[in-house]
Amino acid sequence: MVMKILLVGSGGREHAMAESLAGGGETSLSAFMGRRNPGIARLATGIRIGKETEVGKIRDFAVEEGVDCAVIGPEAPLEAGAVDRLEEAGIPCAGPTRAAARLETDKAFCRDMMAAHGIDGCPRYRVFHDPAEASAFIESYEGDLVVKPIGLTGGKGVRVMGEHVDRPGAVAYARSLGGHVVLEERLVGEEFTLQAFVDGSHLVPAPLVQDHKRAFEGDTGPNTGGMGSYSLPDHRLPFVSEADYRRALGIMEEAVRALAREGFPYRGILYGQFMNTRDGPRVVEFNARFGDPEAMNVLPIMTAGLGEVVCRIIDGTLSASKVGFRPVATVCKYVVPEGYPEAPRSAEPIAVGDAGRARLYYANVEETNGSLATLTSRTLAFVGIAGTLEEAERAAEAAATSVKGRVYHRRDIGTRELLARRSAHMEALR
Repeated sequence: MVMKILLVGSGGREHAMAESLAGGGETSLSAFMGRRNPGIARLATGIRIGKETEVGKIRDFAVEEGVDCAVIGPEAPLEAGAVDRLEEAGIPCAGPTRAAARLETDKAFCRDMMAAHGIDGCPRYRVFHDPAEASAFIESYEGDLVVKPIGLTGGKGVRVMGEHVDRPGAVAYARSLGGHVVLEERLVGEEFTLQAFVDGSHLVPAPLVQDHKRAFEGDTGPNTGGMGSYSLPDHRLPFVSEADYRRALGIMEEAVRALAREGFPYRGILYGQFMNTRDGPRVVEFNARFGDPEAMNVLPIMTAGLGEVVCRIIDGTLSASKVGFRPVATVCKYVVPEGYPEAPRSAEPIAVGDAGRARLYYANVEETNGSLATLTSRTLAFVGIAGTLEEAERAAEAAATSVKGRVYHRRDIGTRELLARRSAHMEALR
């Protein structure tokens, strides 16, 4: 029997999810997208274009399509209650309810929950809702702070003193947000991502990934949604010790247990963004879904299709023995419009050359009569998969370089030189 699955979302992450869901012939895919993603459209048997936060329309489409279950890609529909609305209609979901998704969508809730349950890895923080009080705290604080809007920002809303803004700039930014901010100590170290599948009680981790937020090579320029990422054949990172890894995984398990105790069982994908500091991993943030681009590092190397894992998440039968990953390296490189992220050039024609051995995932791109054009965010992602990091990087780089048009990408992502600098930085801290 073929299972019919609804996928919500239209980015590169969702294209990778669609590829894994549609593979093997055991599932049929329907897609509700904010815009038409050419890659997803070619994999889905039913398509509906609509605003991804209009959860009533998502539910209506799911009912019309007669889907058996649903998977939510981005965070905005989770915050809007897409899972709640679908499950009210009798459609089970591999995704957290609106209350459980607050782990990502409400930074104040996340930090307060961690503090209340004594969860390891929580940085020192304060929550503010008044611009004068937030400003006074910033001005009096000795050292640098991280200024975080309480709600969703698409990965671009955080400002770090000493990196993005000076002290007056931090004050001005907090005031521009109406004082609704979480102010945290600045963490120094190396970031890494640990993603996991969760069925409410069981948690199965995916390979470690490192993302690159800065727009330009050498980790310079403004923050973006992520310019690319890599993973290694042993599914670890050289600057993350086994003790660091176990501690990070334990933090995520504690968070899942805490949500269950709060009455909000967590099902779906849990993303932990960690800063590996001199004293071990600290939580930068949790996300209630796959990362983008990090999903593209782990989904193509799964030994089982995402559809099978979704069924186990929904049934509560998730186990590590049923979720495996091939021992290979992956490198993902995003091609983005000139001017991204601050003033991206949209409606610019692009042409994709020979992608070679790399996988192509469509993201924020428009296809008209077989021709592609940029929109206002990241355009295309290429993923190299090989036995070594060097081979995977060469495949991704060759494919990204093949794209012609007013676009750019970071050539240094996944290079051995960049990895060596990250490792040396961690060694120096410790």
